[in-house]
Amino acid sequence: ALGPLPMPMPLPLPGFLDGGAGAGPGEAGEALTRLTVSVENTGVAGADGTFELECGPTGGSHPRGQAACDRLAEAGATRAGRQELFRPTPEGTMCTMIHGGDAFARIVGTWEGRAVDTTASRRDGCEIARWNSLVPVLPDVR
Repeated sequence: ALGPLPMPMPLPLPGFLDGGAGAGPGEAGEALTRLTVSVENTGVAGADGTFELECGPTGGSHPRGQAACDRLAEAGATRAGRQELFRPTPEGTMCTMIHGGDAFARIVGTWEGRAVDTTASRRDGCEIARWNSLVPVLPDVR
């Protein structure tokens, strides 16, 4: 006969289920959001370069870190925002043929525990709107 079964160990909740509290004192203090933002060809002084952004707490080399974290938190507050913020323009979308400049960006890392790897440009109306929705994570080049 087998003895009593051992009690299972409780598993920590993913960051998006524990209210965003993240690690407590004495635990690994990993930021829930850690992104590398690389920007080029903006034509805006100081806007081009590669910047680190951490949120929860705010840190890194991003020039508008707190504002960028606030924008990410705002988008993360709604289901639609979480689904849309970093999503590329779907294939076949009709976009106005407006060229918004040669600015290009890549954002890689983790946002609220989700993997992010996306690019943004200003090559047409859809991409311009997408870029603008990511300001101030991306520089305002309007």
